[in-house]
Amino acid sequence: MPRKAFTVQEANDLIPVMEGVFEGIRERRARLEELDERMQLLDVLWGERLYKAQNPDFPEFARCRNHIRRMVKEVEGMIQDEILARGVRFPPGGLEQGLLDFPTTLDGRWVFMCWQSGEARMESWHELDGGFAGRRPLTRDVARRMGQDDTRDGVEDQSAAS
Repeated sequence: MPRKAFTVQEANDLIPVMEGVFEGIRERRARLEELDERMQLLDVLWGERLYKAQNPDFPEFARCRNHIRRMVKEVEGMIQDEILARGVRFPPGGLEQGLLDFPTTLDGRWVFMCWQSGEARMESWHELDGGFAGRRPLTRDVARRMGQDDTRDGVEDQSAAS
């Protein structure tokens, strides 16, 4: 399946959107942690009796549980609609560390521009198997050569073998 080869400018243009998505995810995760703590407290207080409708804290438990489910779906939707649907990918640990990889091409092969939340622009790139530890500086010369080809132009998609 062909995929998009981002140019550096296209990736930079998406940074404010990605920062907004990460901010929304961070807010929801903080709220989820609060709700989880409340659910743990209720569980300690009531044990198995918490799940019975007659329990005086059951309505609060049910509200927390439903709110958690709704927020998890919101986060999943944000990830799918705002990040993955744009052709951007999460590297391992990306959600927790605020990392995203933007697929691009460089000299006839696929590579990733690597961005971390808080960076104002694309500053790094790495080979498909390089990961965060393999980040290299995004020099002006490299940036000029990125995103010039995609799979329709015969660029080998090495990730299909991964």
